[in-house]
Amino acid sequence: MSTFGSPGGSTKFSKPIPPERGSFPLDHEAECQPIMKQYLKCLKSHRGVNDEECRALSKSYLTCRMERNLMAPDSMRNLGFQEKEQEGKVEEGKK
Repeated sequence: MSTFGSPGGSTKFSKPIPPERGSFPLDHEAECQPIMKQYLKCLKSHRGVNDEECRALSKSYLTCRMERNLMAPDSMRNLGFQEKEQEGKVEEGKK
């Protein structure tokens, strides 16, 4: 990244930072693309709110990627999803 035209005329470069969870292959064969499109359509229809229906599609998409070795297998809990039993307990605690 240069700072052309900045005072002093010096050139500054910033070192790129790798992604937090690493990189993963792209879905070149579009194996998980239909689920991704459903998820994006869901988000659009719910005006960007990630409700339960959209979260289920997101979970399906991540599962599809893991099954096809497009990302490292990981627990859904580590990816931001709670188990159904735990969700019920959290909701009961809110009442």
